[in-house]
Amino acid sequence: MPVFEVSEYQKRLQETKKRMIQQDIEVLIVTDPANMNYLTGYDGWSFYVHQCLIVLLDEKEPFWIGRGQDANGARVTTFLNDDHILPYADNYVQSLERHPMDFVCNFLMEIGKHKSTIGIEMDTYYFTAKCYKQLSFGMPQATFKDVTNLVNYVRLIKSDNEIEYIRKAAKIVDHAMNTGIEAIEEGVRECDVVAKIMHAQISGTVEFGGDYPAIMPLLPAGERTSTPHLTWTDNKYPSDIPVILELAGCYNRYHAPLSRTVYIGEPDPKVKYLADVVIEGLNTTLDAIKPGITCEEVEEVWRKTISKSGFEKESRIGYSMGLNYPPDWGEHTASLRQGDKTVLQPNMTFHCIPGIWLDKYGVELSESFRVTETGIEVFATVPRQLFVKNTTKIY
Repeated sequence: MPVFEVSEYQKRLQETKKRMIQQDIEVLIVTDPANMNYLTGYDGWSFYVHQCLIVLLDEKEPFWIGRGQDANGARVTTFLNDDHILPYADNYVQSLERHPMDFVCNFLMEIGKHKSTIGIEMDTYYFTAKCYKQLSFGMPQATFKDVTNLVNYVRLIKSDNEIEYIRKAAKIVDHAMNTGIEAIEEGVRECDVVAKIMHAQISGTVEFGGDYPAIMPLLPAGERTSTPHLTWTDNKYPSDIPVILELAGCYNRYHAPLSRTVYIGEPDPKVKYLADVVIEGLNTTLDAIKPGITCEEVEEVWRKTISKSGFEKESRIGYSMGLNYPPDWGEHTASLRQGDKTVLQPNMTFHCIPGIWLDKYGVELSESFRVTETGIEVFATVPRQLFVKNTTKIY
């Protein structure tokens, strides 16, 4: 059974069709697994082969198209009737002679939609150049439009049920983050710390378990903290280094990302100063967020705050997040950066991650939050500080 009421999926589909009409789209081919989940509940580790939803304006339900052995997964996890679950034979899988998009073309030809204006998600991780080539070749009379983020923008404002799932994910990330911070010690292997973190992510809480996050735990240590997207090694932690932890709790595919920084030993004054700057900037930025403010105005608060200490940060400081699959928990819509004029509204959810990475070291602290009617709700509860290990001093 899907994890939401059918009425919620129907509401999502209605909003999707409104946007299709606005963009003169008659047929929508959805290949992003998060968007497939959002519209039907489909949830399986089957995105390594080609799969999609076909949304038609004149059909109440979408059509699921995927590998034959995954069809029962669609029956188990979605609200779709059997006549809207269309499996293709296994000889389409990773074949040089045929392609799953040939199957899609044949289906649309059978129902007379092969001359339509068809929306496709051209810039998603799982829609390949070969997919586009086969669709173009198989339906030469169709008009194709790039609608990469059409469904993503429907997802931008969360329902109350979605918010509850993110709150559960936040309880999981609290547990996972505290587990990681406690486990980091001089002489401990990085991989052993991550093993404990991942156990905490999946085991979840006593009340509910966790799902696999869209991104592996990111734990650069020492000089590797000068860049944000490194995972871990099997090295033992030495003393006198910073360690960054960026991870998420996940519940029913909904994420609550969180990052913190640990220092092993007496903190280097430069790292401590940078941590103070990041924390002040994050606190000031979060305090300024409310409905009606734009994404670029949020970033401006951060930029002006850290500039007083002589720092600059060119990259964005956050993005909308929630439901997703590997390799990313972001929704690829609103970003907290210069030029993004998206107006924040209640029940939008963001990961604000204003880390600063210098040539030899970096500091990262972040929060996931929901925009409320008056301000924000921060999801996690881990203290916003530089955590210090193996020292007798109090920070």
